[in-house]
Amino acid sequence: MKKQLIILFLCFSTLVFSQQKNQKVLEREAREDVREGNELYNQLKFKEAEIAYKKGLSKNPNYPTASYNLGNSIYQQDRNKEAVSQFELVEKTFKEKQSKAEAYHNMGNSFMKEKQYEKAVESFKNSMRNNSKDEETRYNLAMAQELLKKQEQENKDNKDDKKDNKDNKDDKNKDQKDKEGGDKEKKEDENKDKDKGEEKEDDKGDQKKDQDKKDEEKKDQQPKPNQLSPEQIKQLLEAMNNEENKTQKKLNAEKAKGKKIKQEKDW
Repeated sequence: MKKQLIILFLCFSTLVFSQQKNQKVLEREAREDVREGNELYNQLKFKEAEIAYKKGLSKNPNYPTASYNLGNSIYQQDRNKEAVSQFELVEKTFKEKQSKAEAYHNMGNSFMKEKQYEKAVESFKNSMRNNSKDEETRYNLAMAQELLKKQEQENKDNKDDKKDNKDNKDDKNKDQKDKEGGDKEKKEDENKDKDKGEEKEDDKGDQKKDQDKKDEEKKDQQPKPNQLSPEQIKQLLEAMNNEENKTQKKLNAEKAKGKKIKQEKDW
């Protein structure tokens, strides 16, 4: 039993030693990859440097220098959003304040390129908290604050312009509606006046018709040329009857005398 324990201990020790040896080998290889990346970086071959740093991190994920340099190579390729994410990761990995300050500084520069000045100001402030003597960070902070003020003023002006344009548009629409309403009202008034005119003309027409009717009735009551009125006819008939009576008497008298009397009519 004791012998078995010894064998088990030896195996375990061998395994641990082997793993430690492998880890050291990987760390050494990772450092070589980082050095290679640094050489490429100094030659401004940022894409090749990025590949070398990633190789080093694949062998040693907890390698802060490789992470930081990787962020710088990405930043130099203007992939600012990726650079920010990488620097955020680096800041959490670094323990030294100087390294944290550098990570925040570069993070602020990435935000500056993206014109995210508010985040840039905060990043530079964090950098100053970790290294208050860095004059370059102090200068970048002042510049970011100035650009932020300018950006906020421009946004305010643009907002005011949009509001003015909206008010002008509303006023224009209101004037147009008022004009349309005025035109509509004017048209309605014209239509009303036209209707009144037509009604007036109709009234005149009706009045004219009534007058014509009255005139016609009056004409009917007045004697027409060569036509006697009913009163005249009545008087004439009475006269004729009287004359006929006289004539009859005369005829009777003439008959008695045997002389024929010619009768003449006066109407």
